[in-house]
Amino acid sequence: MIPAGFIQDLISRVDIVDIVGRHVQLKKAGINHKGLCPFHGEKSPSFIVSPSRQTYHCFGCGAHGNAVGFLMEHAGLAFPDAVRELAQQVGMTVPEDDSSPAERERAAAQKQRQATLTDVLAKACEHYRKELRGSPRAIDYLKRRGLSGEIAARFGLGYAPDGWRSLASAFPRYDDPLLEESGLVIAKPADSGDEADTRRYDRFRDRVMFPIRSVQGEVIGFGGRVIDQGEPKYLNSPETPVFSKGRELYGLFEGRSAIRQRGYVLVVEGYMDVVALAQSGFGNAVATLGTACTAEHVQKLFRFTESVVFSFDGDAAGRRAAGRALEASLPHAGDTRTVRFLFLPPEHDPDSFVRERGAEAFERCVAEAVPLSRQLLEAAGEGVDLDSAEGRARMLATARPLWSALPEGALKRQLLGDLSAHARLPLADLETLWGLSANSPGGQAPRERRPARREFRRPERVSRGAANLLDRALWLLTQRVELWSGLDGETHDLLAGQALPYGPLFAHLERGLLEHGPQAPAAVLDDLRAQAESVGAGSVVTRIAELHEPEASADLATQLAIVVDRLRLQAIEDELKQLFESGDLSPDAQQRGKELSQARARLKASLTQPAVGTAG
Repeated sequence: MIPAGFIQDLISRVDIVDIVGRHVQLKKAGINHKGLCPFHGEKSPSFIVSPSRQTYHCFGCGAHGNAVGFLMEHAGLAFPDAVRELAQQVGMTVPEDDSSPAERERAAAQKQRQATLTDVLAKACEHYRKELRGSPRAIDYLKRRGLSGEIAARFGLGYAPDGWRSLASAFPRYDDPLLEESGLVIAKPADSGDEADTRRYDRFRDRVMFPIRSVQGEVIGFGGRVIDQGEPKYLNSPETPVFSKGRELYGLFEGRSAIRQRGYVLVVEGYMDVVALAQSGFGNAVATLGTACTAEHVQKLFRFTESVVFSFDGDAAGRRAAGRALEASLPHAGDTRTVRFLFLPPEHDPDSFVRERGAEAFERCVAEAVPLSRQLLEAAGEGVDLDSAEGRARMLATARPLWSALPEGALKRQLLGDLSAHARLPLADLETLWGLSANSPGGQAPRERRPARREFRRPERVSRGAANLLDRALWLLTQRVELWSGLDGETHDLLAGQALPYGPLFAHLERGLLEHGPQAPAAVLDDLRAQAESVGAGSVVTRIAELHEPEASADLATQLAIVVDRLRLQAIEDELKQLFESGDLSPDAQQRGKELSQARARLKASLTQPAVGTAG
């Protein structure tokens, strides 16, 4: 790991105008330089290079970074290679790793983990791609679906031959336990019960293979589609230590740049839809992996864009899927985010629609997509007679839990007015009916019973204690932004799912790390300052900038782990309090309370280190 201090020193010595100017024709524009953006096609220059901040920014596509990030994104260099190239240009020598022994041990363990499952999956991916090149039948299938060789290569498409042990030719040991653990091979004991007689065979056979990549680009699983007739039509990798269907999205790695350029992400239902849309110029499409859209999916998408468009077939199944997507989106919607729903004709999916009617027609459909507010009203009113008092009452009963799931803000308030108008009920009466005003019986709002098990949802506010911990977590990540990669997905969701203004700041850190690689603390802090303006986080970033420096021997990764555990503990305490106040004595509630109490005890036992500093 290259020390952050060296990177900061390196960036201060290079001239970003000189670095970028070797690839982009720049002209002086006041204190900055301007040119045509190299990351997207444009006729009027919107690409600005700032010598004072040593950064570049495109107002057209949003590309942003420093000299290291520019070489990574434009020249396709890995982070260490970009640092070495810049260091060579200014006569600096890249130092050796200065991390602590504990950090090196954790990094080695993580690398070893990646060298097992993800490397096995990557090797299988190459095997499937090689088999595709030798299969006229599979190639003909892809051509009939309108896919070019270029798009197949971009998504790494492959073919699993129609044989029981095709992978035996790709791996030296077909009985390697890693093949089973990664989901590539199925092992079934023989009737004799003798482990030596275990029957092993390939999970994927005679299927076009779609590698599923993490947002870092690692192969973590596969989806396989039958070429002719057969069931199941699609077959996915099972849950493994590196793959969770409810968390991952197909095409997110390949579509990050297009999502940024188009300003929204398009969520579809199938692998082929994603690839076909990319073939037609919609590289910003992603797909769920054989499951309904989850709150975790939505939360992850909002870390890359502020606008999500769900695309569904217009049949009954598509309407049901839209309902689930609506419910998953509500806790994460808000005044600065947009969620829309696109319904195609019943006879079409995105793949067939684009092939038959063209990209322009599909673009018009996207422009006419239904906003979340209208979709909520339509979902609540589906199948009821709004011309009758009974029907309007039923509509309100259906709408209430959906409306309640929205975070506090202007959108939620306006929707209450829309529901009032649809129900032909004065707003004040609806507020009283739902216990939202002091005019309700007893002079206060009745307490709603909360379910024992809840999907993760963005908190409505941040307590003072949590703010101190979140400030500290942000500061630690500005000092070593690459520490984000060492956190698990649950922790990513915990941090990026915090209430305003913290959640968007953590999401912005993740986007910057994925797009530009690790940057110096000053550059990370500058990026946060720019983001702070849009989410009202100016005071937070100011506090972070004023936090004291740690001792030279401080283990930042350990400090971050402690802060995260304290945040988890506080979240558990909050949920236990809600359960207690709800008065729910159901078996589910009691079981959930028991699980939370056990988790609280484990966390308290692990938090034996001295408390970390907080913002003063």
